[in-house]
Amino acid sequence: MKHIFLLEDDETLGRGIVMALTGPEASVMCRSTLAQAWEALAEERFDLLILDINLPDGSGLDLLRQVRTNGDATPVILLTANDLELDEVTGLEAGADDYITKPFSLAVLRARVNAQLRRSAPTISQTMSIGPFIFDFDRMDFRRDGAAVELSKTEQKLLRVLVENRGHTVPRATLVDRVWTDGAEFVEENALSVTIKRLRGKLEADPAKPEYLKTVYGIGYTWAVKL
Repeated sequence: MKHIFLLEDDETLGRGIVMALTGPEASVMCRSTLAQAWEALAEERFDLLILDINLPDGSGLDLLRQVRTNGDATPVILLTANDLELDEVTGLEAGADDYITKPFSLAVLRARVNAQLRRSAPTISQTMSIGPFIFDFDRMDFRRDGAAVELSKTEQKLLRVLVENRGHTVPRATLVDRVWTDGAEFVEENALSVTIKRLRGKLEADPAKPEYLKTVYGIGYTWAVKL
């Protein structure tokens, strides 16, 4: 699940962008002022930032420059009505990864967003070390505190989706689609819950009080990031 941040003060356009980009693989948070943007970025981590330049309380370029000054390499797409070549150069030199002038097609925006998300997707190493766990999905070798843990193919697929999206809530429907790829429509309603319970039994120190594989009630599940 990708988490996208949108800074756009045009309410109608912002609503259209949110609808165009939201789906099983992505969620979108929209804010309309720089002040709101600073607050959101301080509280959450995003996979992509889409920033309008001309805002009621300043410029999205200032936010972009500060993000880069902080060493944050999150991909950024600028949206602006400024269509001069100098404006585009200024945006790119400030650290933007892409630049789209208004008006634009939502289909084109969606394609550019997907391109940035693909480009920035982390490469999952053969071996993942997370807290007391070592997960090697290629060799199907899973360990907690050095002790081997036997996982079924379904449990492995579910675990991989969760740890690759750790820190984000993955909706139940997305998990079913990603894990039971050969016939999600025929999966029993409680199959996911049963598999989650089995995973907790094998990985959690106390399955009744999970530290890692947490339920987000009414939405889905998340592999919690331990601070």
